[in-house]
Amino acid sequence: MDNPRSARQRWMSVLARAETDRLRALLEDQAPLPEYTVLRGPEAGLVMVRGRAGGGGAAFNLGEMTVTRCTVRTETGLIGHAYVQGRDEKRAELAALTDALMLDPGRTDALERQVITPLECQQEQRKEERAAKAAATRVQFLAMQTMRT
Repeated sequence: MDNPRSARQRWMSVLARAETDRLRALLEDQAPLPEYTVLRGPEAGLVMVRGRAGGGGAAFNLGEMTVTRCTVRTETGLIGHAYVQGRDEKRAELAALTDALMLDPGRTDALERQVITPLECQQEQRKEERAAKAAATRVQFLAMQTMRT
């Protein structure tokens, strides 16, 4: 990814979906972690979730969702942010710390290999498992119509 903004969007997306225990375990392997100060939060609030009819229609307000946000600053001055679904304050704090650490050029490659990539692989695997379960219950109406003719 050549664009640093899209790279950060990618890792923040992965961190937002990470499980707390898994993220904590992967970060423990990155010791020593720098000291950090919580600048904001972690605090829970509501955001409006928007949807689109058929995936491409006009946008509409689907409903509200609880999110927890956190901002931290490391002792070296790097600032990390995180928004996570739900009320898991520790997950938001760990995700914000990881975001800040990813901004350190000396840690970026190691964190990408040892934290972000394993989390992303786990998330892709879960996504494929859910898709396979859903596919197993799919009804093929077209096949039934073809049998009738």
